[in-house]
Amino acid sequence: MKYKLILILFLISSCAAQQSKNYDIKTYSSKGFAYVYDESDYIKKITSKKFNNELLSLGSSDLRTGTLVRVTNPENKKFITLKILKKTKYPEFYKILITKAVADKLILNTNDPLVDIEELKKNKSFTAAKSETFKEEQKIHNKAPVTNVTVNNISKNKFIKVNSKKYSIIVASFYNNNSALILKNKIKSELTYLDFKKMLIKTNKKNTYQLILGPYNTINLLKNDYISLKDYGFEELEIKIHD
Repeated sequence: MKYKLILILFLISSCAAQQSKNYDIKTYSSKGFAYVYDESDYIKKITSKKFNNELLSLGSSDLRTGTLVRVTNPENKKFITLKILKKTKYPEFYKILITKAVADKLILNTNDPLVDIEELKKNKSFTAAKSETFKEEQKIHNKAPVTNVTVNNISKNKFIKVNSKKYSIIVASFYNNNSALILKNKIKSELTYLDFKKMLIKTNKKNTYQLILGPYNTINLLKNDYISLKDYGFEELEIKIHD
């Protein structure tokens, strides 16, 4: 099925406007939901690796162990920089695994754990305007690839107003409307259980046409359609938050 989808996307893109052949190698960057680790996850085999929830740690199914990553809470702009401690499996809907200690430091709403994830290159440490190194990580410095922990003034806990949000799934982007329409009709004919009243084609500021599914009022509804699209063969789905 994935091979079939790749072929479809290739044929669609070949009809689009010609693009530059000069490509830059980009680091990993994504927006999505964090999986907040629970002590029972390893026992229930929800995750393939065990973590200590009292330590500031990250796990990833995509990034290599030791990759330096900045995780940001877009709600309050607080971020933390850590190296991936372990490569692990977790539910595919989520973009990264974080321990409860990380969620607490970012003041992340665990019922709505949306985060921005960015792989960092070259520099060995990234210092925020006001930062501190946490002693919890120093305890495992010699045993795990977690170093140079910096955060953005997260020692001052403030009340964060939590608003109900709406989300959409950006399925794909194209340079012309016809290409987006072809894919929309293809999905409609094969994934008949999706609510196609939610599927729209919108133009963004970069003059590209985005095939979007949404909006969703709850994460559970979003998760169901997201997993369906992943199972169909889409590898790079982006979640959009509506302010």
